[in-house]
Amino acid sequence: MPKILTIEDFDFKGKTALVRVDFNSPVDPQTKKVLDDTRIQAHAETTIRELMEKDAKVVILAHQGRPGEPDFISLQQHTEILGKILGKPVKYVNDVFNEKAQQAIRELKEGEILVLDNVRTYAGERKKGTPEDHAKTEFVQKLAPLADVFVNDAFAAAHRAHVSIVGFTAVLPSAAGRIMERELKALGKVLHAPEKPCVYILGGAKADDALRISQYVLKNNIADHILTGGIAGHLFLVAKGADLGKPNMKLLEKKELMNLVPGIRELTKKHPGKIEAPIDLAVEVDGKRKEIASEELPTDYPIFDIGAETIRKYVSIVSNAKSIVVSGPLGVYENREFLAGTKGVLEAIAASKAYSLVGGGHTVAAVEELGLANKMGYISTAGGALIEFLMGEELPGVAALEKAAART
Repeated sequence: MPKILTIEDFDFKGKTALVRVDFNSPVDPQTKKVLDDTRIQAHAETTIRELMEKDAKVVILAHQGRPGEPDFISLQQHTEILGKILGKPVKYVNDVFNEKAQQAIRELKEGEILVLDNVRTYAGERKKGTPEDHAKTEFVQKLAPLADVFVNDAFAAAHRAHVSIVGFTAVLPSAAGRIMERELKALGKVLHAPEKPCVYILGGAKADDALRISQYVLKNNIADHILTGGIAGHLFLVAKGADLGKPNMKLLEKKELMNLVPGIRELTKKHPGKIEAPIDLAVEVDGKRKEIASEELPTDYPIFDIGAETIRKYVSIVSNAKSIVVSGPLGVYENREFLAGTKGVLEAIAASKAYSLVGGGHTVAAVEELGLANKMGYISTAGGALIEFLMGEELPGVAALEKAAART
């Protein structure tokens, strides 16, 4: 764990707590209705409920979408959802830091909760800066004097050096909320002295992330094996000299990923035997699954999954692991014909005694669809923040909490 303060380090009774959460949720572009309340529920049942029960005056800061995007809406719906989860009324004000917001904060009583409007309605919110720079903004200048403590529970947004993430840490006593604390502890188990053997499974469509994560965990002797699938698997095969065939090579070029091949080739030479690429593949022929060996490449058909031999090999490696990180499905799992790779490996992880961390929206969705969520060590709902943490990057939101803790 980083050297940060947590909720335990403060007495919240009667105190006003500014709590930055991540309520950012999928929204129907036509109806503007929130489609999934997973993140709202996670914060509600941990940090928000605990602060409410500790008789704090809880002021919620959160964002939804980006200006100009279909999901850029107010937080009124989120407030109603939060109230239903908590089983009590939650106040809402369509203002972030001006007079309406300030008055609503002053009127809060112990144990009450107030949600301010989408912080990204403030034009300066998304500007990058240091905590000290952001502390000079009108956002922080107007709200900080009304609060006693700042609580950052938005791990999923901790990779952003935005005003509401880092600005208050420069002027208020600051703590990590329960979600932030839980994420950091779980990640610490797989990134700092994990139990060995440690296996990283990298799939999905973001192959540039796969390269950078592989470089970091191999250079620092964190991972013993890296298993690749999805677009990442395609790219690692190309780095080994394979021609995947016209439709698959075109896809890599369209995604502008071919420039990663030299780096992958160099990494593979530097760490022989550590990185596994698929030895067989499943392609789509007239809507059906057909498996081919990697030696049979190139193919005129799109590659949508790893094959049965690769599944067996990956399951064997996973079965002997003590720590496992999964980022990205191993094929187009949404299509039942190409679920086998993702299903086989995830079921092996669920059956193993290893500590497992599952992250990324599509990976989490696959785990839940297969009914394996309660058999995984930890499921992270973070996206970009998780990836940056796994690549060894400093997260501004966490660094700001460390800096605030060092002042106390």
